Amino acid sequence: MTTEIRYKASNKTTIANAYNISLYTLQKWLEPIKMDLGNYCGKIYSPKQVSKIVEHLGLPEHLKLISV
Repeated sequence: MTTEIRYKASNKTTIANAYNISLYTLQKWLEPIKMDLGNYCGKIYSPKQVSKIVEHLGLPEHLKLISV
């Protein structure tokens, strides 16, 4: 039985911490999917955007930071 991971809205710092990388590195890693992600509104990524980031980068080291 597989359970679907639900993500919560997160800012760039939280996502970078989940992957144990710097904000600069996160920006570089997200560059290829920048157009697909859409706007970074209100200094937060929506759960759908976080899901796209995880799909692109793979599961983070500290998944609990960005999942419900």
